[in-house]
Amino acid sequence: MPLVSRQVLIHTPKGQNNVTQLLHGWAVMDYKPPALAPRSEIVDQGGLQLLSVPYALSQVSQNFFRSQKASAEIALGLLRDPSDLARVLLDAGKPVVGGRLVGALRAAGRDRHADELRKILEAVGYRVTESDPFATPPIVIDPAIKRSPYVMRMHAMWAAMREPAIKAFDKPPGVPTDIKAYLADLDTRYVSDAYNSLSIEGYSVTPDFIERVRSGKWNPDGEDQKSRDAMAAKGYSIAHNAVKASIEKILKGQNAGKVLRNDLPEWNRALWTPSIQAGILKPSELAGYRNGPVYIKNADHVPPPREAVRDCMPDFFALLEREDHPAARAVLGHFVFVFIHPYMDGNGRIGRFIMNAMLASGGYSWTVIPVEKRPGYFKALNQGSAHGNIVPFAKFVGSLVHASRLQPDEAILSRRLDPSL
Repeated sequence: MPLVSRQVLIHTPKGQNNVTQLLHGWAVMDYKPPALAPRSEIVDQGGLQLLSVPYALSQVSQNFFRSQKASAEIALGLLRDPSDLARVLLDAGKPVVGGRLVGALRAAGRDRHADELRKILEAVGYRVTESDPFATPPIVIDPAIKRSPYVMRMHAMWAAMREPAIKAFDKPPGVPTDIKAYLADLDTRYVSDAYNSLSIEGYSVTPDFIERVRSGKWNPDGEDQKSRDAMAAKGYSIAHNAVKASIEKILKGQNAGKVLRNDLPEWNRALWTPSIQAGILKPSELAGYRNGPVYIKNADHVPPPREAVRDCMPDFFALLEREDHPAARAVLGHFVFVFIHPYMDGNGRIGRFIMNAMLASGGYSWTVIPVEKRPGYFKALNQGSAHGNIVPFAKFVGSLVHASRLQPDEAILSRRLDPSL
């Protein structure tokens, strides 16, 4: 089921209920409603004239709460109090819809709002028959959560996706007692990891060059300095060391989410400092989260706008801090980070770093995503971000984690993994 409806309704007095098909399964329908919304219930959002949330809730059918369950709960959560919703219902004379919305609010864990809406409707003589429009219980989002639809959707996704993520993994091995040996194992996997991660992002590197950059046997003052690929490899090496330092903190008992909250800016700076020093990128790239829109090639998902990034990231860290299972931290840490896409570039590499730092928190091995599996990797991510189905991505990562425990590190470079994994 898609995260949002793939059909957009355009309310127009000239509507003829015609459906126009667009790319990737999207469609628009010109709809002539019985009555157009009053001007007071139309809001401007990004240049679009949209129905206000209270008015829209008064117009949707019961099926909306079943086919677009997450969107329905988020819309209910955006109501700061029930007064605007009550006003719309009273103006339209809709007691049946009122009973449905009272039931929806109660099912979503907003009993106080449900009671208040019911009392308002009954005070004017309506007989309110409360009914729950949800086919299955909604995921109750804490009312204290910041009232941003992006933040609320992130919480809803996490709650719905954590169990499938956990089921796709072997039982956590547990934090290793020999921390030094675990960190040494990260070093043995480095060349394979850097080669595959950079290749996934389109950089032209070889395992030999990765090793030369790491060992300092390259020419930082000559042609290599001018190379985008060389600077990316150098940045990856520095960032890997920063991630390794973070993993050591986690293995010594610090909360994995809190470590990421504190250290993520350093990971990002490490990734890009060589490219900035070489003049390939502007210094402002290190300023922090992106200051504009970003799009993902060949993906249905469009990351949230820049303003939403600043709302989402604190809650992203908080979700990781509270999550008690390392498999959920690894899968959703990677997935939600790239869903937000907080930086202009480097989100994929950092997402894989997050995945491995969270894997370490449960004692799982550092896991390389092979470049040969890039199509399946991106397809699985798209299933999660555009359709709300995390199972393909969870199984994809879980199978690679399982394989990484059973085969020598060199296998990822010397041969292709079984394509069935």
